[in-house]
Amino acid sequence: MRYSQDHKAQTYQRIVKEASARFRRDGIGATGLQPLMKALGLTHGGFYAHFKSKDELVETALRAAAEESSARATETFAKPDPLASFIDMYLSKTHRENPDAGCPLPTMSAELGQRGEPSAITDDRVQALLSRMSSALGEPEAEDKSVMMLSSLVGALLLSRAVQDPALSDRILETVREALKRDIPA
Repeated sequence: MRYSQDHKAQTYQRIVKEASARFRRDGIGATGLQPLMKALGLTHGGFYAHFKSKDELVETALRAAAEESSARATETFAKPDPLASFIDMYLSKTHRENPDAGCPLPTMSAELGQRGEPSAITDDRVQALLSRMSSALGEPEAEDKSVMMLSSLVGALLLSRAVQDPALSDRILETVREALKRDIPA
């Protein structure tokens, strides 16, 4: 049975969306193609009608995750007091508890760096955030300060997800959030 181009495009988007969520939640290595396709009600062999390899899917899904995250950041940076709003959103319990819908940097940074396979998507996402943060800071050392702040945000989120004790996890988010907000010029 042949499917329409529209059906194929919709299936492609479903695969990308599900992979994007799973890569952010479970990691790239832990996300198998067979369980991914099964969750969508598709066959493993059907994957290859859409992608040449898992690596191609990884690039596509992480780009989609970065675009989704970028759209959320754009909304946050449009608010009054944009940097404080971004810090609050990034180091929130909601973001911690929903990695499948959150920023892909914690997963990308940890897993791709560990595998020795850096991605241009990571570079693009980091540069975009640093630029927004530097603009919001608007001070002479804004670029260096933005690097420190972004590193603290990603590290604190990653660490808060990795500890078992809920009180410690909350403390990590709260402590880093408040310290970063103190560094924002009035």
